Amino acid sequence: MARPGEVGRHLGFDGEGDRLVTHHFECLDRAYTGWRWAITVTRASRAKAVTVSETVLLPGSGALLAPQWVPWNERLRPGDLGVGDLLPTEADDDRLTPGYTATGDDADEQMIFEYGLGRARVLSPFGRDLAVRRWHSGEAGPHTPLAHAAPAQCSTCGFFWPLAGTLRLGFGVCANEYAPDDGRVVAADHGCGAHSEATTMPSMVVEPAPPILDDMGYDELETGSVDETGSEPLGHS
Repeated sequence: MARPGEVGRHLGFDGEGDRLVTHHFECLDRAYTGWRWAITVTRASRAKAVTVSETVLLPGSGALLAPQWVPWNERLRPGDLGVGDLLPTEADDDRLTPGYTATGDDADEQMIFEYGLGRARVLSPFGRDLAVRRWHSGEAGPHTPLAHAAPAQCSTCGFFWPLAGTLRLGFGVCANEYAPDDGRVVAADHGCGAHSEATTMPSMVVEPAPPILDDMGYDELETGSVDETGSEPLGHS
């Protein structure tokens, strides 16, 4: 399996079982630094000849390895889903629960509204809590420079449309077309400069400073008078 010059010194052996031993050899291939050749040899019962059972290249200490494989559904990030992409959910997704299951404070309302209307699953309390933490800590939460500089919170803004159910006290949708979060879910304690009550605009007119008048002092100025010939000044005043 190895090309000439790729097998180095013997590194030891491990007893795998009766008449089964694995020998380890240093790998000299520069592409596999830190790896080792593992040659497993065995002898059949009552046989005298030893045969090679398996030969494999194994990583050793300091070997360069590929990153641990992560399933595709765990590699996805918000915004990765493109046009035409489908993201199926697992049958046992913890974020969802059957539509006829009570999910919280508004359970009675959900039981009446959801039962038999086509939605097989609805948001579970676990899925709701995940969304609450995600929204509250994101760009539409209270911990952003935009929210810190806002004149007031979204909960007092006329463009704030509260969500229904148990989330109405904490979240709503921004309906101000000039706001950066128009059409997005925002936390009630978020805020921006497009607040409906931010009607007092700072004046852009700069008032001139009053003139400084000194009635006590004076400056001597040299002036001259010209005689009829226009040649010499006659004196100073």
